[in-house]
Amino acid sequence: MIDRTLVRALVTSVALATGVMLAGCNSDEISLANNAKANQPVPPKLVAEMQTKDMDLQAPMLVRLFKQEAELEVWKQTRSGQFALLKTYPICRWSGDLGPKVREGDRQAPEGFYNITPAQMNPQSAYYLSFNTGYPNAFDKALGRTGSQLMVHGDCSSRGCYAMTDEQIAEIYSLGRESFFGGQRAFQLQAYPFKMTPVNMAKHRNNPNMPFWKMIKEGYDHFEVTRQEPKVEFCEAKYVFDPATPPNASRPLAFNATAKCPAYVVPNDIADAVRQKQREDDVKTAELIAKGIPVAQRRPDIDGGMNRIFASKIPDGATGLSEPDVPGLQTAFARAPGTIPAHVNPPKATVATASEEAEQLANSRAASPSEGLLNNMAHKGGSETTATAAPAKPKLSVATKPASTPPRPASVVAVKPPAAKPSSAPHQVAAARPPLKPSLSSADATASHASSTGGTLTGAQPVVSANSFESRFSAVR
Repeated sequence: MIDRTLVRALVTSVALATGVMLAGCNSDEISLANNAKANQPVPPKLVAEMQTKDMDLQAPMLVRLFKQEAELEVWKQTRSGQFALLKTYPICRWSGDLGPKVREGDRQAPEGFYNITPAQMNPQSAYYLSFNTGYPNAFDKALGRTGSQLMVHGDCSSRGCYAMTDEQIAEIYSLGRESFFGGQRAFQLQAYPFKMTPVNMAKHRNNPNMPFWKMIKEGYDHFEVTRQEPKVEFCEAKYVFDPATPPNASRPLAFNATAKCPAYVVPNDIADAVRQKQREDDVKTAELIAKGIPVAQRRPDIDGGMNRIFASKIPDGATGLSEPDVPGLQTAFARAPGTIPAHVNPPKATVATASEEAEQLANSRAASPSEGLLNNMAHKGGSETTATAAPAKPKLSVATKPASTPPRPASVVAVKPPAAKPSSAPHQVAAARPPLKPSLSSADATASHASSTGGTLTGAQPVVSANSFESRFSAVR
């Protein structure tokens, strides 16, 4: 049994490493061979779940991400040929706002449709394990959007990525590896601001990203009605889903994201089902708006979100832009899916409060011309600079914190405001961790223990080693 497992792991590694070399990437940097973390088996409990759902271990998979719900879904193809939901993973941390990534350094986690190939799997990640989302895709590039090394990874720390716990990413990584071993050349990643329901579309009706969201909702609807991975193409700087060659066409379809769309058709059964769903959704959305459903408040002052199950385990934790805890769900008593690192920084407002703004305004008026110029420059430098810049004059009598802080247990670290850091600064690994992580099904006791010890610690913004995404994936940009 041991020999068989070893042989299979080696064959899997060779197959995936071959995919890396065929993709033209640096096989030394991204080799999947001889890496114990990357070859951890799929947990037996999850394999049993696949069997009950009529799925094969090496069947194709598909991933969907939702920012507002802070959830990652893994879908697997059943023996009938359709995809079914295998497991939903709560996202430990994502950064930015609802909406697509536009430029390098905006902290936005991408939204849209991306393909994940073996070359994008990274077993050498400073964040335990990771895979590159493939941003920017052809659509992003057609709009001049910039950014690189946007990952789904472990360590529960995000700067434009979707961050899971180490145990979660180990499990997701193993599922992707097995799908590649079964012959899948790439699995589709669908990233959304929220579940594209009438309720959410009505709540966010005034968001300036709504035209983009309606466009990717069409792909969401294609998957919802067919339970098949939608074929995605790009033309005229827009998404096209499930295009097919028209009857009697003289040549195959050729798409270019910046060129005019070729003549194509969508199969009637798919087109009819999607139109029907969209009509029903539009009617429900209009009804909700007519009934006065509140418009979702935009909070650009908050950086990203965190699933409520993680927020409930952290002192002063908050879900941020993700859905808050719902009364009656008993989230605080649920086990966290994996180990929560001590350096987790929950989402919080990054701008000054009203009293702080009034104080800064009074101080800037009383300052000398040179001091006023420096204060203005600090204010324009970004929310982190504003939050951490020291006022030029003594503070007013209105205090935002008590003069002294009562002692805390040794297992809790006081939260410090994130210090302003240049985006180009290299990361440092906060603390060494064991090379392997137990599966989620076998880590319940560990997770429960972590929620009362090191797993509940919070602290300053994490930093990682100079062996960062930027240096590691320079060949994949």
